[in-house]
Amino acid sequence: MDTITSVDVFSALAQVTRLDAFRLLVRHEPQGLPAGEIARLLAVPHNTMSTHLAVLSRSGLIRSEKRGRSIIYRAELEQVRALVSFLLTDCCAGNPDVCGPLIAELTPCCLPEAQNA
Repeated sequence: MDTITSVDVFSALAQVTRLDAFRLLVRHEPQGLPAGEIARLLAVPHNTMSTHLAVLSRSGLIRSEKRGRSIIYRAELEQVRALVSFLLTDCCAGNPDVCGPLIAELTPCCLPEAQNA
């Protein structure tokens, strides 16, 4: 990821409804959610939600796929990984004690046993 792309991603997330929608989609990985369900869960009018989903899609944070008559949206976790990697590149300047606590904070959310706890 480069600086311009990271600014685009942060810009897409710099709005409450879009941030809420993205976090909702992350919680619903890997199945995703239909656009109407996202709007309903966030209590946002469908046309407004459509605009927000388009912004998130252009930033690469989400993707959509047509299933029957529904459009299912999913979080693009690879884009999140790229953003975090971009932010942490050169973190710690060779001293792992600096970034160790941050990495430890991120790790439990991804371990299968953490989901069963």
